[in-house]
Amino acid sequence: MSLDSMAPRSLTIITSLLLILIAILFSRQPVCCSVNNNDFILRRPDDGTNRHILFLPLTLSHPPANSSAARRHLHPNAHMRLHDDLLKNGYYTTRLFIGTPPQKFALIVDTGSTATYVPCSSCEQCGTHQDPRFQPELSTTYQPVKCNYDCTCDDDSGQCTYERQYAEMSSSSGVLGSDVISFGDQSELKPQRAVFGCETVETGDLYRQRADGIMGLGRGDLSIVDQLVDNGVISDSFSLCYGGMDVGGGAMVLGGVSPPNDMIFTYSNAVRSQYYNVELKEFHVAGKPLSLDPSVFDRKHGTVLDSGTTYTYLPEDAFVEFKKAIMKEVTSLKQISGPDPSDISELSKFFPTVDMVFENGQKYSLFPENYLFRHSKMHGGYCLGFFKNGDQSTLLGGIIVRNTFVTYDREHDRIGFWKTNCSELWERLNATGAHSPAASPAGPSTVDSPRSSAVLPPEANPAADSPYFHIEEPRIGRVTFSMSFNVTYTIIKPHIKELAHNVAEELELQASQVRIKNFSSEGNGSLIRLAISPAGSDDYMSNTTALSILSRFADHSITLPEIFGTYQLSSWAAELPLKRTWWQQHHVAVVVTIILALLLGLSVSGTWFIWRRRQQTITYRPVSSSAFSEQELQPIVS
Repeated sequence: MSLDSMAPRSLTIITSLLLILIAILFSRQPVCCSVNNNDFILRRPDDGTNRHILFLPLTLSHPPANSSAARRHLHPNAHMRLHDDLLKNGYYTTRLFIGTPPQKFALIVDTGSTATYVPCSSCEQCGTHQDPRFQPELSTTYQPVKCNYDCTCDDDSGQCTYERQYAEMSSSSGVLGSDVISFGDQSELKPQRAVFGCETVETGDLYRQRADGIMGLGRGDLSIVDQLVDNGVISDSFSLCYGGMDVGGGAMVLGGVSPPNDMIFTYSNAVRSQYYNVELKEFHVAGKPLSLDPSVFDRKHGTVLDSGTTYTYLPEDAFVEFKKAIMKEVTSLKQISGPDPSDISELSKFFPTVDMVFENGQKYSLFPENYLFRHSKMHGGYCLGFFKNGDQSTLLGGIIVRNTFVTYDREHDRIGFWKTNCSELWERLNATGAHSPAASPAGPSTVDSPRSSAVLPPEANPAADSPYFHIEEPRIGRVTFSMSFNVTYTIIKPHIKELAHNVAEELELQASQVRIKNFSSEGNGSLIRLAISPAGSDDYMSNTTALSILSRFADHSITLPEIFGTYQLSSWAAELPLKRTWWQQHHVAVVVTIILALLLGLSVSGTWFIWRRRQQTITYRPVSSSAFSEQELQPIVS
């Protein structure tokens, strides 16, 4: 083979190899997986075959029956999910269903209120809230509470009335009705008949808030807890667990629980007040007690624990001492001024631990997330969540019990505190077999009111979780939703791009994360399939994030323009991240290396080929013997 023919052929071979490698690089067919709301299915998109794999957010470890972990297992009558956004709304809500058929309401969970009430369809002065007003005429089981000796009566209607006024100058008034109340399709507690308020007038924060109304958990005949206890369906106890800063969420348990051995209890005097008071004796900051007379916490109703209030309010002398002690411990930090409310896991390095010491000597420790909230405009800035109370009483708001399981054991006149990860508790409760509803939404308060219950959005400090639960946080590659709209295909079609943008805005996602997968006509309505992917270059989102997105759709808390009408979530699926092989993880580097090597080889081959051609252009011709005839030398003749 000559050099002239070999060099082009080698170039052709190298070029072909480069093209093959590029084709391999860009034609990968990965295995994908999806999860629907029935089970988890892995399948290749090309062959359609599938195999079932069980995939749970949490796995339950079963300890020996006599272990302390086993004794921590909860056996409540009903579990209800909590939703909140402290900075936006200032409270926690849960879902309650009233009537037959059930009408859904987002109600603030309020231990400082003794009545449950929702806006009535006949309300003359009610604000715009999350859900439609209650329509008694649509419920086949609704009954007005007729006038009797035990109630204030409206002579015109012959119906009992109620009125509640709160310290922040808001109020609610209306008539009393009786109907079937249920706690969601997944609740163990069957629907129960209860008396509630049907509002005809709202004022102040109650008028302006997004939540529909109040779920009163205080002590009193109209309290939901009292009515369930009187019906004999739950024991005289309930528990609340508020999620931490930057996470939120949580759970409520109606009924008794078997408390952990290390739960901190304090006496609660039911005779003294209808509110849930605790015997607070003193505060310690960084291990040092404040210079205060213990009686400062015993004024009026005593120290009241109120889930409907966002922050903590102390008598003036106690507040001054508390603030001074905190500032003394954070001298290395810069103090800035700012309005009401980075990585919170580092807060304990800069801010001290605070202890609440009860009369019985037990201490309940507060982490920074229990007395701080984020500065709304200064990144990395935090504000003190304790304030001066003008009426000299002590009010402990929701901020103080973030990531704390609080048991209101009314049967034994005590309140218990136990540090745990409340944001994950709802999943743990569901993993053990119980379930319930959800909701979301704003305001402040004090005794007999608390319009602002709290849980922050944090990277929670997952203090001491019960060893009974083994938690595994799965990773989700993508979430897809099928949504049925009551608006026709032709009306929605021109606005279909708007829909993706609106959903991204509602979920506070990047526009590129939300994509319309499919759009079709369905009877007199439309069916739209959406896909939500992880942010930026991330391969996955957390299970908590995926569940939060799903919950927003399921609870209809995604607000869309009127052009889209109403929607129902018809199905959903979660795709797991790809499990990539060594080749899938490193193929780019390998292919690039080979391409560079081939290019180098191509360059060397080309250089050698050019050099050889140049060498061949310089020719040396031998002298032909036929060109000249040889002549014999002749002797010279002298």
